[in-house]
Amino acid sequence: MENDALGTIDRSAEFSLISLLGEADIVVKIVLLILLISSVWSWVVIGEKWFSLGALKKASRDFEEAFWSGRAGEFDLRPGQGGKDPASRVFVSASREWQDAGKSVPTPSEAAALVSRAERSMRAAVDREVSRASNGLSILASIGSASPFIGLFGTVWGIMNAFLNIAEAQDTSLGTVAGPIAEALFATGLGLVAAIPAVIFYNKFTSDVTKLADQLDTFSQDVLVRLSRRASDATRD
Repeated sequence: MENDALGTIDRSAEFSLISLLGEADIVVKIVLLILLISSVWSWVVIGEKWFSLGALKKASRDFEEAFWSGRAGEFDLRPGQGGKDPASRVFVSASREWQDAGKSVPTPSEAAALVSRAERSMRAAVDREVSRASNGLSILASIGSASPFIGLFGTVWGIMNAFLNIAEAQDTSLGTVAGPIAEALFATGLGLVAAIPAVIFYNKFTSDVTKLADQLDTFSQDVLVRLSRRASDATRD
């Protein structure tokens, strides 16, 4: 009986996470490795987007405040007035149209054409800025949607191994299936660990990009109104 007790203690001492992963089936190991890489990758993307989107929004707000308060210069639509943030790049796209027109619009039809070109140019610039700000979000979406299913595959494989062990040993005791079942549950847990942050931050960053797009749309419409007024004044002159 004492030997049995010692054997029980030894077996329980050997049952650890490290030994479990070391003895895991090769398929389960591959699944766990994929999930671990996915989790690290998602956190790298999360960190990058957290700082980059925050910097973009702040720089755009600062440019708009400086522009409309006059600290960014008179409203003469000079190219190169900005260029380091989304709002200034949208502004420069309209500025280029004004400069190409030579700051003088002799006829109302040419004034209307100028405003139309500037509107299309700013719309394209807004689309480019939104696309640039959205870089990396597809990675979070893929990790958030695929990780639970990858973990589920590892779970199914681990449970299958548990039944195979029962059939081979003709024994339904916990010791026979503990390892494969633990592997299966660990794969499920790691799949959720990878997926949950990816989904949460994907939704947050998508909302941030949408707000940035709305901010740029509003700014471009304000610039377009000012440009239209400027073109009309040039026509009257």
